[in-house]
Amino acid sequence: MLPYISEFIGTALLIILGCGVVANVSLEKSGMKGAGSIQITIAWGLAVMVPAFVFGEASGASFNPALTLALAIDGSFPWEQVGGYIAAQLAGAFVGACIVYLLFKGQFDSTSDPDAKLGVFATSPSVKNMWLNFFSEFVGTFILVFAIKGISNVSGIAMGVDKLFVFGIIVAIGMSLGGLTGYAINPARDLGPRLAHAVLPIKDKGSSHFDYGLIVPIFGPFLGAIAAVLVYGLIPW
Repeated sequence: MLPYISEFIGTALLIILGCGVVANVSLEKSGMKGAGSIQITIAWGLAVMVPAFVFGEASGASFNPALTLALAIDGSFPWEQVGGYIAAQLAGAFVGACIVYLLFKGQFDSTSDPDAKLGVFATSPSVKNMWLNFFSEFVGTFILVFAIKGISNVSGIAMGVDKLFVFGIIVAIGMSLGGLTGYAINPARDLGPRLAHAVLPIKDKGSSHFDYGLIVPIFGPFLGAIAAVLVYGLIPW
């Protein structure tokens, strides 16, 4: 039971910190409005790193359905736990997003732009082209999972340093590719908060854009993660 609780709480923390920074710099009447993309990118890396340190021993700190499934495919994660992990991750992401809304309700009420409100919860493309948007999520997640697998090749690594590497991976992907689609690279990170956006009583919120959200930030990361472990397995390390 502990691994599932850890994935639930860890993913909720990830979303509170990650979606929280977007709310903090983009909503009206926030004290950090306008801080910009650098703060968002670094904070998302920290949002992954902090719960990874806390829950790494308890659950492996996946917090990502695409990573969980890919690790099961390559034999490094038990198949019987995949469904429970993914359910916990999605539930944690939803709850985390609801907490962000409650924390920033005054700022949401003061913001008139529906796109800014959705942007707190979910990703969106800067230029909508479903195939290229899909490819961006595929490539970003491929890099994420391939690099995570590659950490095992670092000899003599001290305990906990791998979590710092993951922080660096997330920040690198965000700073290099984040302007294309918002770099979901994690189906739970987008779907859980997008569902929260759809059901929460957010003032003048506009569409949740499931026409995009049920395709690109879900299938792109899943297929990118699977491709990463398959390619990694082909290399004669």
